[in-house]
This record gives sequence, structure tokens and C-alpha cells, in this order.
Amino acid sequence: MPTDIQVLPYSKTQHQEFAWGKLTWFANRALGNHHEMTVGRCILKPGHTNGRHHHPNCSETLVVIQGHVRHTTSGEKETDLREGDTVVIPPNVWHQATNIGQVDAILFIAFSSADRQTISG
Repeated sequence: MPTDIQVLPYSKTQHQEFAWGKLTWFANRALGNHHEMTVGRCILKPGHTNGRHHHPNCSETLVVIQGHVRHTTSGEKETDLREGDTVVIPPNVWHQATNIGQVDAILFIAFSSADRQTISG
């Protein structure tokens, strides 16, 4: 465990591009700056969905920074989220987000594991 603060320049963050948008990872074990959680940002394009998935080894917290998102969980329960709204998803709960607004939705995302696992389906 590090005993001092960890600074990761933006140039060292991890970026993943998808047809629906982009994920940027700021902290996790693979980046070498966190051993307890994963922190990132999701940009979801208008009219797009990030795909149904779940995380078997961690919970997820989403905070809407910008935009209007419809979040759907395994029971087909839909919840509309706007700027400042937060949703917490327990491990193994299927979910997905759809941008139902007119601008990119920006979501802050945090996971309770530094080694986040994702199962798509």
C-alpha cells in the first residue's frame, strides 16, 4: 500500500472509445494509483445506450454531471436521472444507461474495487 499521495497526469489516464461514447479511467490498480477502487468518467452520446452489463466483484456509483439519462436495471425498472442525481448499483445487478437528452451525458463513475470486472449481456 502506498503511504504517500498518488498523482496521475491526465496524459497517463486510460481511454476507451465505443460507438455509444467514451470511458476515461483516472484511478485503479492497472493504472497503479489506487488499490481499493476504480474511478472514471463516462461520456454517453445523445440517443445511445452503453449496453446491458453487470459487475460481479463490486458495486458502482454513478453521478450525472451533465445531461439526462434513463437508467434501466435487471427488473426493467427505469429511472430518469438529471444533473446532480446519483444512483448506486449493487454487485451482479444488470443495468444500462441511455442518453435521452440532446447533449452528451457526462457521468462520474466509481467502483468499490480497484479491479472492476464487467460482464456484458
